[in-house]
Order: sequence, then C-alpha cells, then structure tokens
Amino acid sequence: KRRRQPIKSSSKQKQQSAAQLAVKKPAKAKPVQAAAAWQRWLIKSEPESRIEANGEEMKFSLDDLRQQPDGTAVWDGVRNYQARNFLRDSMQPGHLAFFYHSNCKQPGIVGISRIVSRGYPDPTQFEPGRAHFDAASQPSNPRWFAVDVKFESELPRPLPLAELRELHLAHKQSGGPLRNLALCTCPRLSVQPVSDEEWRFLTQLAGVPEKD
Repeated sequence: KRRRQPIKSSSKQKQQSAAQLAVKKPAKAKPVQAAAAWQRWLIKSEPESRIEANGEEMKFSLDDLRQQPDGTAVWDGVRNYQARNFLRDSMQPGHLAFFYHSNCKQPGIVGISRIVSRGYPDPTQFEPGRAHFDAASQPSNPRWFAVDVKFESELPRPLPLAELRELHLAHKQSGGPLRNLALCTCPRLSVQPVSDEEWRFLTQLAGVPEKD
C-alpha cells in the first residue's frame, strides 16, 4: 500500500470453473495464526495514484515491481503489528506471494512475487519527512520490518475480490479450499499467509500452468 523502494546495492538484496475445483466436505473457519510453517503469502499494494500529505506517491503496481532493477524492490511501509510479525519472523527467501491490487476500481490478485530476503528493519521508519517515519522507533530497537520482493509472473487471469468473496462464502458452507481465506476473514491485513490448499486452488483458478 505504499511507494516501494528499488533495491540498492547496500540493501539485503487452463482456467477451471469454481465448481470443478470446490471440495464438498464441511469445515469450520479458523483464525489466521502466525506460524513458521507458512510458505505462501499474499501482499497488498495500491496500483492507482494516491499522494500522502507530505507529497509522497503511494502508487506501486505489479508493473511497477516488474520495472524495478532486477524486478526487485524493498517491501516497506507496513505499519500493522501482525503483518510486521509475518515479515520479521515468518517470511523466508524463496517463499512465493500473491501480488494483490487494493484500493482501486477492481481490487484482486494480479500476479505472483517471490520473497528474496529475510526480514530486516524497514529503513523508512528512520527517515524524517517520509510518510512512514516513526519517531518512536530506534535503530537499536526497530519497530517495523521489510523484506525484498521480486517479480515472478503475471496471472493469466486476474482474480477479482468480488469473485473471491463469493467463493469464500460458498466454501464456508461446503468445506472448500477457500473456507479460511484470510483475504476475506481478515480483509484489512496487508500481509497475509496463504495455505498450500488455497494456493493450489487459486493458481488453478487463475490458469497458472502446473510445474513438474
């Protein structure tokens, strides 16, 4: 949801129908939990221009990530403690993350990115004048963390939020793969874990080719 920074040399550098993919066994929704076992994620960013009071541009789309040097940028500006914990404690190099466009005319999952660093202190918290400066955070005890994210691919078919909500509601009743989807159960969270079951369903739904 914020303007991402390109990596600097000093930085730690077949579409199927829902009916075909749904599972019929009933199951109860579970809350999002912080667990080191998560290896798939969803990260949100704003693809349309939005200027903060300090004049800083918050826009950062999937195309913006693709156009960064080496397709890589610092995923900074996260100011939610649960999301921070995922960045700091759980994300690891090699993990994949859905790239989600938020706060726009048609929000939804549009691509896939790869985490290419472990969590480290978000540099913007120490930069006065930046939109995400935090005067209470100190280098000796940083409050906020970032990771480096690399463009992986654009989805063959974007997955709109409206469609995902409909599937989530249907799967809550049928026990389908999206019954616990954090995008619908914790919609304000900008960094979210995605289960292997959810990942397989969503990539198939989007027409991502299966890898051997």
